[in-house]
Amino acid sequence: MLDRDTASLRPVPDRSLTSYRCDFAWLGTSTEVERDVLIDVDGERIIRIAAATADRQAADAALALHGLTIPGMANCHSHAFHRAIRGRTQRGVGSFWTWREAMYEVAATLDPDSYHDLATATYAEMALAGITAVGEFHYLHHQRDGTPYADGNAMGAALVDAAREAGLRITLLDACYLHGGIGVRPDATQRRFSDGDAHRWAERADGIATARHAKVGAAIHSVRAVDPDSMAVVAEWAHARETSLHAHVSEQPAENEACLAAHDCTPVELFHRSAALDERFTAVHATHLTDGDVALLGAASCTCCCCPTTERDLADGIAPTRSLRDAGARLSLGSDSHAVIDLLEEARAVELDERLASGQRGTHDAAALLAAATHVGHASIGWPDAGRIEVGAVADLVTVRLDSVRLAGASADHLVEHVVFAGTAADVDHVVAGGRVVVRDGRHVTIDVPASLARSVTATIDLRSPR
Repeated sequence: MLDRDTASLRPVPDRSLTSYRCDFAWLGTSTEVERDVLIDVDGERIIRIAAATADRQAADAALALHGLTIPGMANCHSHAFHRAIRGRTQRGVGSFWTWREAMYEVAATLDPDSYHDLATATYAEMALAGITAVGEFHYLHHQRDGTPYADGNAMGAALVDAAREAGLRITLLDACYLHGGIGVRPDATQRRFSDGDAHRWAERADGIATARHAKVGAAIHSVRAVDPDSMAVVAEWAHARETSLHAHVSEQPAENEACLAAHDCTPVELFHRSAALDERFTAVHATHLTDGDVALLGAASCTCCCCPTTERDLADGIAPTRSLRDAGARLSLGSDSHAVIDLLEEARAVELDERLASGQRGTHDAAALLAAATHVGHASIGWPDAGRIEVGAVADLVTVRLDSVRLAGASADHLVEHVVFAGTAADVDHVVAGGRVVVRDGRHVTIDVPASLARSVTATIDLRSPR
C-alpha cells in the first residue's frame, strides 16, 4: 500500500508540474510493487505520489509510463576511456596485467577534446541503460608527457561537461595516483596520472569547479599508486569536505602480496591505518579479502562497489559479498571498464557469482540487488537524496518495458525478480533524470548514441601507437 505520509494528495501548485502515471512502481526495499501510481514532479523533485484512482483528473492527463518504474540507477565506478577497448582485448591468453597494456595505450592518446567526445557517448550509453548518476574514477589529469594543462583540471572539466550533455549527474572522484607501483616511479604513460605528491594533488583538486549536476569526491587509486603518508593526506581532504572517498582495494592477489611485503599488512589494513575507512569510503572490487579485512570494512560501515562484468572479464575473482553484507558493509555497483554497460546485469551477477562460489541460492534477493543499483549507489557517490521514489527525492524515474522477449509473461507479483534476474539495459524504455526526460521510447532525446560511440571510439583507437 502507498504510504499516505509520503503519498500526499496536496494540491498541484501550478502547471509547470509534470505528472507520470506508472503501470507499476517500485517504491521501497521489499519486492512488492504498487499498481497504477501517479508521480508528480516539480522541477527536479518529486512532490507527490498517489494512487491514480485517488485523482482521476490528474491521472488522465499524466504521461503514461508502461512497464515497471524504478528509481534511477547509479553507476558508482566508471573509467569512461575504457569504453574504447571493449571487445579489443579478448584474444589470446592473458591476465589483468596484459589487459592493462591495452588500456594504457588508450590512456596515452586522449586530450580534453577527444576525452569529452568519448565520455559524452559513453555516458549517453549509460543513460540508455537507466543510469542517472555516475561516479567517474578519474586519473587522466595531465598532458601525455605529464605536463599540466594551462587549466590543471581540463580533463576533469571535459568529463563534467560530458555528463551534462548526456543528461547525467556526475561525481568526479578525482584520484591521487603518484607511483607506478610500491616504491616505483611512474612510467611514461603513468606520468600524466601523477601530481608529484599528495599536497599538489589536493591543491589541484581544490580548484575543480562544481555544478548543479556535478560534485567532487576523492579517490586513492590503490596501495600500488599511493603511499601511506599520501593516503592520509587524501583521506583528510575528503573528511574535511565531507565528501566521498573511493579506492581500488585488493583487486588482484599480486596487489595484496606487494602490500604485505612492503607494509606487513593487507591493503584494507593500510587504509585503516591511514584513517580512510568510514561510512563515506567505498572499496572498489574488494575481491581478495581476509576475514579481518571484511570485519574492518563492516565495522566502519563502508560501501563495497562490485563490478562483476569487469571482474569476470579481467579474471579478478569473486568478492565475498555475503560476508561483507553480514559484517555491516553495504554493496553498490559499477560497470568499471564498460565491458558492458548494464546495471541490471551487474546486480544479478552479484547473486549469481555468490551462487557459484557458495553453492547456495538466494543470498541476495532482488530487492537488495535493486537497492544496490539505486539508493545505496547514489549515497556512495554523494547523492543521498536520489535513488528513491519518494516525496522530496530527486526525480529520477526509469521505466523498464515488460513486453520484450526477456520479460514477456512476467507476473505482477514477481516483477522485481523478473526485471533484476532477466531484464537488460535494452528493456529500459523511458528515463527521467533530475526531472528531465533523457530517454524516450528507448532512444536518447538529444544524442544518436550508436553513431556517437562509433565516431568517438574509432577516433580514439586510430590515435594509438602501432602495436
